Amino acid sequence: MKKLYVGNIPFTTTEEEIKALFEPFGPIESLNLIHDRDTGRFRGFGFVELEDDKAEKARAELDGKDIGGRMLRVNEADDRPRKRDYRW
Repeated sequence: MKKLYVGNIPFTTTEEEIKALFEPFGPIESLNLIHDRDTGRFRGFGFVELEDDKAEKARAELDGKDIGGRMLRVNEADDRPRKRDYRW
């Protein structure tokens, strides 16, 4: 499985719309759209996980695609450990 970073998504885009965009490339293993912790608003990026060859094809075809007037950025995601939030 390969995880893709999907950025520059219009803020009005729904999870169903992202699914519809990636499903033609193959079954989606996971989809995670990122929301602000405090406000709950969509932050304009997320992650999609597909099989390796399907993910590469999706990245090649969707990177730079115009969605709602914005050019999507689709790259292979870096698996970085999550930073701890030390709010007091």
